[in-house]
Amino acid sequence: MNPDQQLKDEEYMRLALKEADEAEKHGEVPIGALIVKDDIIIAVGRNERETNQRATAHAELIAIEKACGELKSWRLEKCTLYVTLEPCPMCAGAIVQSRVERVVFAAVDPKGGSCGTVVNLLDEPKFNHAPLVTGGVLEAEASTKLSAFFKTLRNKRKQQEKEAGHRETESDLP
Repeated sequence: MNPDQQLKDEEYMRLALKEADEAEKHGEVPIGALIVKDDIIIAVGRNERETNQRATAHAELIAIEKACGELKSWRLEKCTLYVTLEPCPMCAGAIVQSRVERVVFAAVDPKGGSCGTVVNLLDEPKFNHAPLVTGGVLEAEASTKLSAFFKTLRNKRKQQEKEAGHRETESDLP
């Protein structure tokens, strides 16, 4: 990859990380995405599953929907999707169907990554479209953000369980 493209990828990924921060402020898993065409950001998205109680409210899908609206087309040709976590199977399917030209992601997803970690749906020769994929852009920043979020979540749950157990013990007293 040429150095100019690498710098652009890092710049756009930093903006996707800011979207991830916004998601986290709303109690969401910190995942952010944006779609760029001709060096212009045409859409942004962040995880909204908890906020909207919708399994499909992934950052990538929200950004794809907004980009389709912006371009007034379901074809996102000559567009690049930047996302802070490797897309899942659902999002990879939407990427293929919307004809996104290129996908750039930060952190790998060992439980659902569909750009080569668990499966590689974006390089499936039987599909009619295969976007270019670049992984690991600002991976450390994205991985740290996700790890910290889940550590905090686990600690909150442990504290809630501890408090619930303490209340039950107190109520058992005569």
